[in-house]
Formats: sequence, structure tokens, C-alpha cells
Amino acid sequence: MTLIVTSTSELQRIATPALPQAAEQYNRSYQDQLNNVLRLYLNRLDSILGQLSASTQSIILTTVYTVATLPSAVTSGVGARTFVSDANATTFASIVAGGGANKVPVYSDGTNWRIG
Repeated sequence: MTLIVTSTSELQRIATPALPQAAEQYNRSYQDQLNNVLRLYLNRLDSILGQLSASTQSIILTTVYTVATLPSAVTSGVGARTFVSDANATTFASIVAGGGANKVPVYSDGTNWRIG
């Protein structure tokens, strides 16, 4: 099985369920309703986690930027990854600069985007 991830929106769609209000005393219908809500939520989480770990052969699609349109490496955070289409070099771990024709993956070191 191959998983194609086009964005994080699939993971963000799992909202915490609105749990029913508890009665003052034990109420079987409340307990059944609570169990059903939690079961649906946990099944959805289990499904997503299963998809993420189902295969070691995964394709991750990322947005392709030009160097000038890259989001900030600082706000993207350490370890963020993406791809650029106009790098002027291909040297691993060098700070990426635009103006070339090299298509390379880049990662954020928390301050700069670096090739790799």
C-alpha cells in the first residue's frame, strides 16, 4: 500500500468530540452514548495512524517554492522540509540561494533554509 500525503489537513480534520453532559446519577443511556462517541473518535484516530504506518513505501508531496517565496525558516521551525525549483547550488547543508535552475529539497535549521 502506498500512502500519498498532500497536506496535513487530513490529520487536522480529526476534531475532539463534544462529549455528552453527565447525569448526576448513573444513567445507562448516557454511558452508552459516551462510549459510542469515544469509539467513533478512537476508530478515526486508529485509521489515520494505521495509514501513516502501513507502508514503508510512501510518497510525500510537498509544495514547490522558488527561494524568494519560501516561508520564513524561523516560523516554519527546525526540521521543516519543502522543495525549491531555482537553487543556484546543490551542496548538501549549504544555505539555499535562488537564481539557478537546480531543483532540490530544503530543510529549516530554525534560522535558514538549507539544501538537503
